[in-house]
Amino acid sequence: MLEERIVRFLLEEAMRSKADFAEVFYENRRVTKISMEDSRMQASIRGRERGVGLRLYYGLNTIYVYTSDLSESGLLDLARRAALALGGGKDFIQPPFSRQELTPYYEVQIFPDAWSMREKAEFLREADEVARAYSELISQVSLSHLDTDQEVIIANSDGLWAQDRRVRTRFLVSSIAQGKGELHTGFASNGASMGLEYYDHYSPVELAKEASRIAVLAASAEYAPSGKMPVIMDNAFGGVLFHEACGHSLEASFISKGTSVFTGKLGEKIASDKVFAYDDGTIPGEWGTTRIDDEGTPTRNNLLIEGGILKSYLVDRLHARRMGTESTGSARRESYRYAPTSRMNNTFIAAGKDTFKEMVAGVEYGLYAKTLGGGSVNPASGDFNFQVSEAYLIENGKITKPLRGAALIGKGAEVLEKIDAVSGDLKLGQGMCGADSGMVPASLGQPQVRVSELTVGGRE
Repeated sequence: MLEERIVRFLLEEAMRSKADFAEVFYENRRVTKISMEDSRMQASIRGRERGVGLRLYYGLNTIYVYTSDLSESGLLDLARRAALALGGGKDFIQPPFSRQELTPYYEVQIFPDAWSMREKAEFLREADEVARAYSELISQVSLSHLDTDQEVIIANSDGLWAQDRRVRTRFLVSSIAQGKGELHTGFASNGASMGLEYYDHYSPVELAKEASRIAVLAASAEYAPSGKMPVIMDNAFGGVLFHEACGHSLEASFISKGTSVFTGKLGEKIASDKVFAYDDGTIPGEWGTTRIDDEGTPTRNNLLIEGGILKSYLVDRLHARRMGTESTGSARRESYRYAPTSRMNNTFIAAGKDTFKEMVAGVEYGLYAKTLGGGSVNPASGDFNFQVSEAYLIENGKITKPLRGAALIGKGAEVLEKIDAVSGDLKLGQGMCGADSGMVPASLGQPQVRVSELTVGGRE
């Protein structure tokens, strides 16, 4: 770990400039990744990454530098170069550090280095056999195991000293089925802020079955119709639409620049009365959970939308300065190579009081989007386009045949206003979210949600 005296010297050297604030981020990360394709191991990687990032503020101006040279001379040179770039000069004595004492939201039972690579690889072999045995239509299966053990220290010129240890485990399966002259992909994954006890809670075999089921279903499905119609989005990964089309637009990195459709709308009605949305970084064991954010601020459960009323944005320290508000514990970064910015942790629409059966019964002709795939979104306008990897037609209040090739097209703000039913069956999915500060683990989710009208792109 980085010595306290070195951190103190770094901050004092950095603050001998125009800077009015300085922050040190130290990271020591151990990563294991094992992947399999065509029933053969493709990669078996165990690595370690260590480095320091240093950030200076001068009003609303910032400088960020980083290095993997952790020698005392290398670190002090980094601080001096950052101070020189900002210019100016003054005397500064670092105040005593105030150490945070925070209780972990989850206690890791089995740290990643407790098992050999061979032991971890056995989960891939078993899941590969199950995925291939699901159907003769399955032509290819890809699987991967990932575990990370990240230790961080965050210290700043205000006297904060915060430490955290973040252990995560994830398993992914992708199956490809051949049907009707085309290839169809099914994908399933989950992850948790857990050690290897993850495998006591989540089954790679069940993920393998799910990935192959989705692929085989698409191989025999008809093309989806197109046009405006009611759409029911399923729970868990159905929440990717809220995450992408609405969640990013609530991040202060967009709000403070006026490039979000929700800028200046705090206290205004932006969604239907049925929408209650949260970003919660404190859920024990959840994929996007941490005790502190990447600026050392304790994470919390942020109420974003209450009964359709916009209550809060997601704010980091820099954008709190720009907006005249406070951090919401939402600063995140991929590694020491990135400056942090406002990001989501575990973002979801809360459970409602409707039932899935009632929601389906209320649709004469529409789409049931069970699993959403990839897509694109413009945070400034909220325009989105998402592929649906598993979809079904709803006719006369009943789910009928499976469909393929469906896409959801619209604006995030309009979708929020057109949600007319929310079930009580809340589930979260786990994925990687990319933005200016890199890729970070994030959970997303919702109960089943019905949108009264949404444009569906298809082949008919």
